[in-house]
Amino acid sequence: MSGELVAIYADESCLGNGQAGDNPGAAGVLVEYQRADGALVRRDLWVSEPSTTNNRMALRSVTEAMRAIGAKGARFRVCFTTDSRYIVDGMTSWVHGWARNGWKRKTGAIENLALWHAAIAACEGHAIQWRWVRGHVGHAQNEYANHLATSAAADQSASGGLVESGFDAWLAAYRTRGGRAGEPDAFPDGATFAPSASLPRIG
Repeated sequence: MSGELVAIYADESCLGNGQAGDNPGAAGVLVEYQRADGALVRRDLWVSEPSTTNNRMALRSVTEAMRAIGAKGARFRVCFTTDSRYIVDGMTSWVHGWARNGWKRKTGAIENLALWHAAIAACEGHAIQWRWVRGHVGHAQNEYANHLATSAAADQSASGGLVESGFDAWLAAYRTRGGRAGEPDAFPDGATFAPSASLPRIG
């Protein structure tokens, strides 16, 4: 993967989230980057768990995506887009307060603390802009990430890392079936990239 700016679109799914019993779930990720000649490249990633929650899988989407793009030690400027307020609010606000308080909060234990730590550690060295979009309103890349997540939750599959993306074929088929999806977001402008505050260090 070449180039210093990467766009990531992530979504999560949990079938039966909050209900009693084991609820299978998954995270889906679409990664975009530009080659030196300006050509846009897309890659997919997905992971699943047999018993989980939406929030756990949202955190997994961050961890797995950031580990994948940084697997060879490279560090990037990343525009990370998700429809999870849990992730955006957590990464831009909550974690800073938790860290100042010794990873404690007045209202009790921090839910999914180990997963928060793993996600933050995976982000180390990257400059990240956390971006929220409303889900299920026809945002093309978000709808595709949702497709990856719901499919993986249903069949409990994993991509085993970044793989060739099926975005273009999915978008055409989705529209043929009457799905509402606008034009994909343009690749982020590196000149206007504004990273969020650096995350606290873990350990």
